[in-house]
Amino acid sequence: MSAARAAIGIGSNVGEAAGNVRRAFERLGETGTVFARSSLYRTAPWGVTDQPPFVNAVALVDTTLAPRELLAALKRIEADEGRVATYRWGPRVLDLDILTYGDLVVDEPDLVIPHARLRERAFALVPLAEIDDRFASLRDALPPGERAGVVEVEPG
Repeated sequence: MSAARAAIGIGSNVGEAAGNVRRAFERLGETGTVFARSSLYRTAPWGVTDQPPFVNAVALVDTTLAPRELLAALKRIEADEGRVATYRWGPRVLDLDILTYGDLVVDEPDLVIPHARLRERAFALVPLAEIDDRFASLRDALPPGERAGVVEVEPG
């Protein structure tokens, strides 16, 4: 299989969240070549708001893994780093999501590419647009209040 460029969303709000995200950048090398890394951003929790803020980032990875293989590898990394199942949108040591995979569109019950809620999530679009300007217009279309809630805490 030829390589595809995948955008991987990274988030953490348990323990040393920034360190968890930095470690995730390193671990993503197991899935391919990390082509670009965004800055780290502090963001308010989404969905379930009664929890600590998140640190979010995005990596672009050139991978030869098929989408389902990539998803399995990301789930393995999450588990290796200590993620345990809690509840939807709950706190987590590490969350890794496939935001895009080349130009591929997948709509299956357990895999949706591009990510189903990418267009409404500033915590994903702000770091993604930082390293892939094709997403700048989607970022800029977000309400200003949404974008303002994504604060850079460590340059990429």
